[in-house]
Amino acid sequence: MSKFKKKQGNTTPGISTASLPDIVFMLLFFFMVVTKMRDTELMVKVNTPQASELTKLEQKTLVNFVFIGRPTDKYKMTRGTKPQIQLGDKFSTTDDIPIFLAKHKTSVGESQREKIITSLKIDNDVTMGIVGDVKTALRKAGQLKLNYSAKKRERTK
Repeated sequence: MSKFKKKQGNTTPGISTASLPDIVFMLLFFFMVVTKMRDTELMVKVNTPQASELTKLEQKTLVNFVFIGRPTDKYKMTRGTKPQIQLGDKFSTTDDIPIFLAKHKTSVGESQREKIITSLKIDNDVTMGIVGDVKTALRKAGQLKLNYSAKKRERTK
């Protein structure tokens, strides 16, 4: 005699959520390790001037930042109080500008190289002498697209 079992329906077992906290913490640690918070540490004081007509830069990956200002309190003892140029994470001179631009060009795709913009973040109190020297070095290096960073002017009533 054969026995036949009655089918009890096609039910699938429930999904176990026991490993869900492990997955969440793995993702959290992954993003904590991979995320880069800030590219450069500001070593100069930059209080940009105010302006009324501003346009926002679209592609930040195509922008070189050149900071010009007086050294912060941390660097005053070693660098003095004269305005300094900061390229990336170090103090530089105008002679270092072509190398800085060449390094940035290699990190950008070949089709995007004509669109590279150099943004000058200059402190209010800096004289035009050092700014003129930087602009001349940029012109000699072939970087003709410049941008002056500024803060939006607050409206007064």
